[in-house]
Amino acid sequence: MQVILLERIGRLGQMGDVVTVKDGFARNFLLPQKKALRATADNAKQFETQRVQLEARNLELKKEAEAIHGKLEGKSFTAIRTAGDTGQLYGSVSARDLADIVTDGGFSIDRRMVSLDAPIKTLGLHTARVQLHPEVLAKITLNVARSSEEAQRQARGENVAMVKNEGVELETYNPDEMFDTRGTGDQPDA
Repeated sequence: MQVILLERIGRLGQMGDVVTVKDGFARNFLLPQKKALRATADNAKQFETQRVQLEARNLELKKEAEAIHGKLEGKSFTAIRTAGDTGQLYGSVSARDLADIVTDGGFSIDRRMVSLDAPIKTLGLHTARVQLHPEVLAKITLNVARSSEEAQRQARGENVAMVKNEGVELETYNPDEMFDTRGTGDQPDA
């Protein structure tokens, strides 16, 4: 299906571009979210009459996003989660969890704005991207720890997930020492 983009969409095109997309993507995402119009002659005329307002709205949203970007870029947020001794989380930190943590930190973002390559499943410092606007991207750091004290140690650069070698030696097992078969008389004669 051919659509006219009403805003810039990554890997697809700029505002005003006529692009061909899969029908489901257009029907389920672009059209309901008002990010595109079907590419018809009437819609092309309508877009040209509204182009100035759309560009002004886009510019205003971009300025707001850049203002938020200045405050959010490089910020660090802490997530307290339970984990094993090796640093493996019991569960994971998803984009939704990260959006909630950032929102609790004073910034209003949606989970669709958060970009994680994969869910976070280990303790430590992790970098995430927040797409504030199609042209504005902020990077934040998430400190995943078991407690606030541990989060402070991680922020200083300590690796809290390391298993400490406590020097415990295991006893060796020798079955010959366990049983004394000499001279008991329980052995059958040959």
